[in-house]
Amino acid sequence: MARVRIAHLAGPNATIMNSPPLVTSNKAREKYGLPLRLNPDGSRPRFDVLRPQRLAAPVTVYIEQFSAHPLEADAAELYAPPDGYLDPQGRFHRERTGPDDKPVYEVTLLPEDGLYLLPYMARQADGSAWEEECAYPGAPAHLARQPFYPDGARVFEEIDRFGLGVDGWNNRISSRADIDFYRVLPPAGYTKGLAAARRTDSGEGDIPPEVRGQDFFPYTPRHLQASPPRAALARLTNAVQRVLATGRYDGAIWTQGSPRIEETTYWLNLLIDTTVPICGNASQRKHQMLSNDGDRNLVDSVEYIASRIWADSEGRNRAGVVLIQDQQIFACRDVQKADARPGGYVATGGHGGIIGAVGGEAPPTLTYLPTRKHTYLSEVNIHRLPASVPGVRLEGGRIVVTTVPVTTTDGELLESAIPRVSIVKDGSYLVEVDYGEVEREVDILAQIAHNLHDVPLAGFVVEGQSPYGTMNSTVRQEAMRRAVYSGFPVVCVGRGNAEGFATPRPDFIAGSNLTATKARLLLMACLLKLGAPPPAADPAHPTEAEQEATRRHLARYQEIFDTH
Repeated sequence: MARVRIAHLAGPNATIMNSPPLVTSNKAREKYGLPLRLNPDGSRPRFDVLRPQRLAAPVTVYIEQFSAHPLEADAAELYAPPDGYLDPQGRFHRERTGPDDKPVYEVTLLPEDGLYLLPYMARQADGSAWEEECAYPGAPAHLARQPFYPDGARVFEEIDRFGLGVDGWNNRISSRADIDFYRVLPPAGYTKGLAAARRTDSGEGDIPPEVRGQDFFPYTPRHLQASPPRAALARLTNAVQRVLATGRYDGAIWTQGSPRIEETTYWLNLLIDTTVPICGNASQRKHQMLSNDGDRNLVDSVEYIASRIWADSEGRNRAGVVLIQDQQIFACRDVQKADARPGGYVATGGHGGIIGAVGGEAPPTLTYLPTRKHTYLSEVNIHRLPASVPGVRLEGGRIVVTTVPVTTTDGELLESAIPRVSIVKDGSYLVEVDYGEVEREVDILAQIAHNLHDVPLAGFVVEGQSPYGTMNSTVRQEAMRRAVYSGFPVVCVGRGNAEGFATPRPDFIAGSNLTATKARLLLMACLLKLGAPPPAADPAHPTEAEQEATRRHLARYQEIFDTH
């Protein structure tokens, strides 16, 4: 494989960039006279906790010969002699001085060698031991540490340093790729700012003090969690597009929280105009944690990008954005998290989803290719979005058409343009006895009213019967029809992970075999491309001409839903 350059894009709430709490070691507790950390039964732990850290100065250590594996000594005749011996008093000699001398290797460890697993010696400012991220349970932000990493540099370094391949060698990433690190919507931040000279990523100037929930988005400590707002979709779209538009990269890796990444990767698949691959990676367990899966996922993405199995005859990505998890390559449109365990991702839609394999003994392999439009082929990618689209708002008791700016003069997506799409869950036994009163659908009508007041680009996804997407209640159907003729398109999908296709019906968009969350994202992209359908003067009683105009507009939506 040729050496490649990859952009790592740090996304929010990313377990793959999170670590277990830095807990003060027992060696530190003994040194400073603190109570020891004990097992649940009150006994002393067998081993102290070690965490990757850097040496401040060179140190010479003596390593006991044949201590790396229980059966090294069984093949002792195959080994070169040791560097020397330690006598019972711990003194080093080049030659054996007695029968109780211990054979050892002598080695000098240098700070520039990289990280070493060492006891964690830090304590709190008051001298007490660290037991979790916070100074005490539930402490406010100023008394809490951040377990997430600010970018991917440290995670990639630790994988290279400590992660072994089947050949017993490390450097699984740096041997194949050069990585630049970008903080798009990172899971951790520099609350006191940071000078560029100290940065470990690609370097874009000094970082001013950052604010949780505005500049970075963690989920632990739990009481301090923060998630990106809807408008952040514009921020991440612009940032990813800028990075890949440089032409410097053979591919990109997007990392994010495991329940959320299925949505963002599909959004990137729709909005980013690029011919290079984007791989999504997540983790069900934190970095450094027992049986962590995220490290391998990152290595597999590097291998996938370097393999170029994704390239067509012109070198363009033919697979779209993929999610690489547990040695499987998922098409981002057709994947979702089903369980919080390694292997907990499943294909959705019943017609593929898993398009290949990576990370095994065999080279990376693609067995199927998605037929849906993606990235540079997408009809809704950022370079195919107009400068503005029609929206709707309430003015003087009437619904009027208004202009909604979508992109800047530089072609970047405006945060104010990101549409609001609500998901409505339908089910059986919803019909009231006096089912003729649409006004009973107060939640839907209230959302319509709110949209008309505040959100000129909006819509609904109805998760109806599987797989047809039909609604059980004619009253609810009439309420959703009123939304359509108010200027808010409605997409119908089957409930859950439907394996069939939603049924096309007048006034509504059939959401194919998409899940409700994926249909929501595609509808948002369509609103940015096509704008709101023309509203009726009286949404409860549209004229034939108004119905015809709205249905013509919705037909353009349907074309996109049928091909993306």
